[in-house]
Amino acid sequence: MIDGKQQYFAGTNTYWIGFQTNNADVDLVMKNIASSGMKVLRVWGFNDVTSETDQVYYQSFVNGEAKINTGANGLERLDYVVKSAEANGVKLIINFVNNWTDYGGMAAYFEYAGITSNAEWYTSEKAQSQYQAYIKAVVSRYSSSPAIFAWELANEPRCNGCDLQVMADWVATSAAFVKSLDSEHMVTTGEEGFGLEGDGSYPYTFGEGGDFNATCADPNIDFCVYHLYPESWGTDASAEEWGNEWIENHAKVCEALGKPCVLEEFGLSNTCSVELAWETTALAAKGTGGDMFWQYGDTLSTGKTHQDGNTVYYKDTLWECMVAPHIEAVQSQ
Repeated sequence: MIDGKQQYFAGTNTYWIGFQTNNADVDLVMKNIASSGMKVLRVWGFNDVTSETDQVYYQSFVNGEAKINTGANGLERLDYVVKSAEANGVKLIINFVNNWTDYGGMAAYFEYAGITSNAEWYTSEKAQSQYQAYIKAVVSRYSSSPAIFAWELANEPRCNGCDLQVMADWVATSAAFVKSLDSEHMVTTGEEGFGLEGDGSYPYTFGEGGDFNATCADPNIDFCVYHLYPESWGTDASAEEWGNEWIENHAKVCEALGKPCVLEEFGLSNTCSVELAWETTALAAKGTGGDMFWQYGDTLSTGKTHQDGNTVYYKDTLWECMVAPHIEAVQSQ
């Protein structure tokens, strides 16, 4: 249910938009996304540093001290993303920390918290206290904004080799904390969807500490998300076939739990036919409520945004092949 109406949405990701310093670039992206018919945009709500910098950052851990940057080169940049989203009718998913070291991530907390691994981060009292302080700083800025679609606990959280209860407890504690600050917006996990019944290949296993069914079932998780990258996950089967099964298997879990699934990230070396097939499968899957390709690209005042191998630039050939027809199919449904 989005604004009181039951609907399926098409969306995308722009991890980089909150780090732009030219407001016109932000407005251009929001305008193009809105005019295309996409409804939801996922953005990085974190940018952690461990050394002094003149670049945009949101939180620093310099000299053993944690500081949240609310200034012009800090959360004010995210402020403008939210403002522009409001003006253009775009909804945002905003997350709070990264599993990976890009833009700091959990590793940025290590020296500050006296830990050495992501696995320790989930149970470190000092790391979790600062993580919650950061969540409070972000959520309190935008809790009244109509642009917020959902808060997200992390980008692709993993707890390699951990007991499954570690991740489940962290999700439960963190989601409840976000809800205590803002009960009017949805919360989701940001997970890749590892750990569920399937063909037994790596993504279906539980070695990364995730149990999709358990985290999806948490009462403070409003919808469940998963990602799809068969190349980087090393699956041997046909990417199209394997991906379709991955989508359908997650949809079954969500349907059984009575919550929508969202295919939140997906990519396959810019292969139009396969990715379009995945979108089509997601749209038809009873337990799925939306999909968001990775990632949106555009031409800004500084030139083209980052091509990471899965970037689809606005209205280019790949866009017209993969994105435009899917949006049309979503709108017709």
